[in-house]
Amino acid sequence: MMYVITDSQAKIFYQAFVDKDPEYEGMFYVGIKTTGVFCRPTCSARKPKFENCEFFTTAQAALLASFRPCMRCCPLSHPGQVSALVQTLVEAIEADPEKSWKNDDLEALSVDASTVRRQFKKRFGMTFIGYARARRMGLAMKQIRDGDSVISAQLDSGYESSSGFRDAFAKIMGAAPTKFNKHHAILTSSWIDTKLGPMLAITDQKFLYLLEFVDRRGLEREIEKLRINLNGAIIPGHTQVTQQIESELQKYFEGSLKEFKTPLYLSGSTFQKLVWSELLRIPYGETRTYSDQARAIGKEAAYRAVANANGANQLAIVIPCHRIINSNGELGGYSGGINRKKWLIAHEKQYQQ
Repeated sequence: MMYVITDSQAKIFYQAFVDKDPEYEGMFYVGIKTTGVFCRPTCSARKPKFENCEFFTTAQAALLASFRPCMRCCPLSHPGQVSALVQTLVEAIEADPEKSWKNDDLEALSVDASTVRRQFKKRFGMTFIGYARARRMGLAMKQIRDGDSVISAQLDSGYESSSGFRDAFAKIMGAAPTKFNKHHAILTSSWIDTKLGPMLAITDQKFLYLLEFVDRRGLEREIEKLRINLNGAIIPGHTQVTQQIESELQKYFEGSLKEFKTPLYLSGSTFQKLVWSELLRIPYGETRTYSDQARAIGKEAAYRAVANANGANQLAIVIPCHRIINSNGELGGYSGGINRKKWLIAHEKQYQQ
């Protein structure tokens, strides 16, 4: 089923194309009639006139219309896709997570250390060495929680100095190694590329705790709040739950998945959990108003509190707060951005049957 772009939407898309607005990445592609190429919204090439543009919701539709990919913006590659260099080095860390990496190791791989540092900083908010160190500290904390001595964890992590190990551990984990035990949580964080931009998933071996677009305002505070509430640490890495939600998200964006099965951990008040449970009852492809949602949970007068609870949802898309709109038919707010909300509603209606 093809989603038809109206004239008014085409004008909005054209303005976003002119402005190179990153919020529209993944929402549309522009076929340039004068050159025969198609571009992503943020392409830096000179912009054609509106009448020389044709808009598509998928790259496949643009290809079927005989447009070829632009060589400048590469619309067939996801804009947030991890580079081959970063992917190779992350795989190297996972192959030997206890290895203590140094710049000399990068030189031995014929890799420029400054390039690696820049790409990891952009991708993960930390350098490659910092990423590798955080991974080692996660293993060390697991050893301590499992009953191993601090000195064993220290040596296995490649630290000869106990004070150096203690300081590095505390800096990453938020407390000294002797303070950690089996009651502390170890969560892993991972980027997941999606059609609407990269998302951050925080999981452990049992549950998905957080799934948010990485540009959500206040995300850092939400992550820190989660870490404090669970009395643990969040380190880079993947779990089976990460793999499950990544697979389900891919199917969702393809239109072949309508209900998520990933196990969820709901971190909120009793009222918030009640509101989120009602969100999960809204059928795929349908919308409800805030008043409808308040009425459904037996709190008809509390629609503002319901709206606040929706805004506190930390599991975007999976707990579908994007299906709640205003009583007047307007979309209302959405922490991931109103353009994403519009896209998600249209996407689900497209594949509703």
